[in-house]
Order: sequence, then structure tokens, then C-alpha cells
Amino acid sequence: MGSIITNAQLAADKISTDFVLQQRRISFDKNMREKIIEASFQLKPDSSNEDKFREACWAISQFLFRSNTIESGFRKMFAVYASLETGTRRALLEAVYGVYPTEFREEINKLLQKESDPRLFAMQAVYLYRIDSSIRQKEALLRLRSQLFPDHAVNLILAELENYFEKQAAFMTKPPPDLISLFLNQKKLGVKIVYSFQRWNRDYPGMAIVQNADGSFVKNADGTVASFQQLARSASNLPYFITNGSTPQGIYSIQGTAVSHNNFIGPTPNLQLIMPNETDSLYWHTVYDSSKTELDNYLQLLPKNWKDYEPMREVFMAGKIGRTEIIAHGSTIDPAYFKGKPFYPLTPTMGCLCAKELWDIYSGKFLESHQFGLANSFLATPDNKGYLLVINLDNQPKAVEKEELKKIVEAFEKTNYASIR
Repeated sequence: MGSIITNAQLAADKISTDFVLQQRRISFDKNMREKIIEASFQLKPDSSNEDKFREACWAISQFLFRSNTIESGFRKMFAVYASLETGTRRALLEAVYGVYPTEFREEINKLLQKESDPRLFAMQAVYLYRIDSSIRQKEALLRLRSQLFPDHAVNLILAELENYFEKQAAFMTKPPPDLISLFLNQKKLGVKIVYSFQRWNRDYPGMAIVQNADGSFVKNADGTVASFQQLARSASNLPYFITNGSTPQGIYSIQGTAVSHNNFIGPTPNLQLIMPNETDSLYWHTVYDSSKTELDNYLQLLPKNWKDYEPMREVFMAGKIGRTEIIAHGSTIDPAYFKGKPFYPLTPTMGCLCAKELWDIYSGKFLESHQFGLANSFLATPDNKGYLLVINLDNQPKAVEKEELKKIVEAFEKTNYASIR
């Protein structure tokens, strides 16, 4: 049996925000559509208004907007791409990747032929590879990369781009190693662990469960495993190694909880996470062996049969490349923007783990918060630090379901785990 959620540290009635109120949502939507996007895209992009185009791209990317005005605005930006700042180019490529998956193939292929920035090259290459993932296309992209970037072997993002091309498709067809061994490994780590189980296709929501420091899993009052829906899809859905891409798999260090001042994240306490290579001194809850490499220390957090499972290195490489600030949080974004998407009513982010939250548009309080449940479950026992593991179970075209996790946990509980605690 796992521990029951009885020692909750958070109070639901103290959590509210006016950002979800009906009139505030109407006003926000009107301003975003009319001023941030439409008014900006009526202009001709130049150095005096480039920031407006960049802001419009971020809004389009986050809310997945499509319109004739937006398509026309993107074409204006592609026409002056060479004069844009790097940040604006990135915002354009991210928005196009997120909302126009095939329409700008010609423009991006043209840019790719003379791109000088490795990160922008990677963004353009994955756009084209998503359209055509043939061996011929892959070889052509890698050949061009070698021509444009002679140092590609030591350039982290270009090296990971090749790894993604060569291995990702095969990874998606194979199951991860035995999960029971992962649960048993918690004894060695001696801290609480959150497991966020996902699909390879991040259009479908995943689900998180909490393992206490004693090895037991947090349970509901009726004895069922407490589970919480979590979306690991970024709005752009770029690959894990690109900033603002979907959440990388692997081990994150939980540094406690906090309340964000970001209106989109909202007031529900979030889990503060650190990636390996982000803040190394704080990342480790176990002894760091300075005689070994960073990667070897990272792999020591996994059981033997998981050490060679390369997908669990995604977060290690993403952190080394420079990704930061991925946390597990809630959302005040109106889910209506994503109606009809497989992940509705969850809302995508810029790469974080986002739990399901539904809000009362009249009182400003939540109607349903999986983030509140997750944070409460994690805080129900002593200590507020631990690890969070993101793991893709398989590539089924459906959300991860409670029954799947129930079977996994029950199989673990049938082992003699109690005697080895």
C-alpha cells in the first residue's frame, strides 16, 4: 500500500487569479489578435518595428493561430530574413514550425542553403525532415551541414541533430527497459521521485505519479494510485534539443516548489526543476564523483539496465546545449484555443511539463487542478526535493491512462520491495 494524501501542505481556497476571469480573457484575446498580431503584420518589417514582429511570432507560436494575415506576415519576414536579428529569425522559424508544417518548405529550403547559425540551421533542417524523412533527404541535410559547418562534430546542437536523424525513428518503435527496476532503484537514490510517463507523440497527454522516499507510491483515499495529467508538448513541438521544443526525456532535479509571477503559468505552486548541466552544484541529491565525467555521474542515477537506454540522455544533452528553465507547472491559458487538438483541454507551453487546470471564469478559482494534486502529493511527506523522470512509454495515439500506470505499480508492489526498503 502507498501513503494516503492526508498531510496536504497547500490550501485550495487560497489559490485564485483574475487572469482567468471572463472579461480579462476577452480583453486579452482582443489585444493579442488585433494589436499584437494583426496591427504588427500590416507593417513592413524593419529595424524600427522588428520587435513587434518578434512578439507577434511568439503569440502565434504559443496559441497556434493561423490566418491569411499571419501567412502574409510570415512571407514579409522571410523576404527580409537576412536583415532580421537572430532572435527574430528564431521566433519566425519556431512559429512556422508550430503552425505551418508544410507551407513554407520552399522558403526554408532556400534559407538552409546558406545558413550560418547552427541553431537556426537545426530548426530549418528538422522542419524539412518532418516533411520528408527519407534516407535520401537525411543524407542531403547532413551533407549540407558538413559543408556549411566544418566543425559540426564538436558543435553540440549539430551533433545532436545528427543523432536525432539517425536514431529517433528506431527509438519510437522499441519499449523502454523494465519499469519495475526503475522503481526499485529509488531505494539507492533515497529521495522522492515523480515519474512523468508520456507518449513519443506529444500531441497526447501523459500522466505523473509520485513515489515516496520509502519506496511506496502516493495513493488516493480509495487506495488507487494518485495520478495527474501532464502535457510534455511545447506549443511549437520542436524536438527536445532545441530551445522551446517539447520536454526532453530524462532525469530532472526537483528543488522544491514555488509560485510563479507569470500569468500564463498561474498561481498554483509548481515544481522547480533543474536540468543536468544547468546548475550542477544544486542538481545532485547524491554524492557527485569528481573522478568521473558528468555523464557517468548522471547515468549513476539509473539502474544498470537503463544506463545504455539513450532516450534518457535527452535532458542531459539538452542542458549541455543550453536549454534551461523547464519546470512542472499549471496553466491559466484558456483551453478553448486548442479545442479539437488531441491534448485538449490541456495547454502546451514553451517546453515545460504542464498539468491540467480548469478555472472558474467568474470566481478566479480552479475547478480542477492536477497541478495542485501533484504538488500536494509531493509535499505530503517530509522534504521538498527529489528527482523527476520523464519517460516515453510507447507511441500509441492516445493519452496515457490511469489503468496503464495502475498495472505497472501493482506489478512493482508484488515484488518484495517492502523488505528491501
